[in-house]
Amino acid sequence: MTRSEAKVASLFLEDPDRAIAWPITTLASKAGVSEPSVARFCRAIGFSGLKDFKLALAKSLGASGQRPSRLQGHDRTASGVAENLIDFAIEALQRLRNELDAGTLDAIAERIAGARRLEFYGQGNSGIVALDGQHKFFRLGLATSASSDPHVHSMSAALLGPQDVVIAISASGRTLDLIHTIGIARNAGAYIVGLTDRGSPLTQVCDAILAVDMQESPVANAPTTSRLMHLAVLDMLAVLVADRLGPDRRNKAEQARAIVIGKRISSVAEEMK
Repeated sequence: MTRSEAKVASLFLEDPDRAIAWPITTLASKAGVSEPSVARFCRAIGFSGLKDFKLALAKSLGASGQRPSRLQGHDRTASGVAENLIDFAIEALQRLRNELDAGTLDAIAERIAGARRLEFYGQGNSGIVALDGQHKFFRLGLATSASSDPHVHSMSAALLGPQDVVIAISASGRTLDLIHTIGIARNAGAYIVGLTDRGSPLTQVCDAILAVDMQESPVANAPTTSRLMHLAVLDMLAVLVADRLGPDRRNKAEQARAIVIGKRISSVAEEMK
């Protein structure tokens, strides 16, 4: 290896559990090298790039049981936890930006804009994301609902039709109740969008896929970053759908926003006058 490549190698050897979560900008800064040097290091040891190297390293550490909790030792400080979680989230969102299919995103937005009804289904953490999705889209004047109860969303699915859209949210894409519900919605003629892990069983019963590959946070007891990525995708869809709505619908959305703003106070002192 060159001297720069060796510096990158040393960084991973000294603390692989932290280094694996850092984006290329952080790796380069910590090693004192340029970003191209990080990429050259990966190619020097036989990988096509940083992503492939990290995937192989993660599998290796997991298989050998060598991956420690990142909350051990100095990582138990507030600054250490904050740095690790934020770096991991940034890397996940950057990966989402690079891998998301813009054409699919556009096509789904078009379908939602013309839908009679939009439903969000999810369970557990994904149920929270489903509620956030419903909150985003009802403000656009769409008829929308969210459900995290498998009994409720299975009954709701049976009432749908060809003009309706379902967004099925699952980090793993392996929740049996959700997959069963999507089968009911498909039989009813609804258009199914899967917001889930690429290649999961859920993708096999969806009409369109917004692939968000699940990656567990390396910090002990921390939630997965999949929730952040799912929320980001729903934000993108909401913006795209809003652009496709007619002026009357957009005006209604602005009126609703103005009502909410009108319920705020500028300061406590002003409110007490």
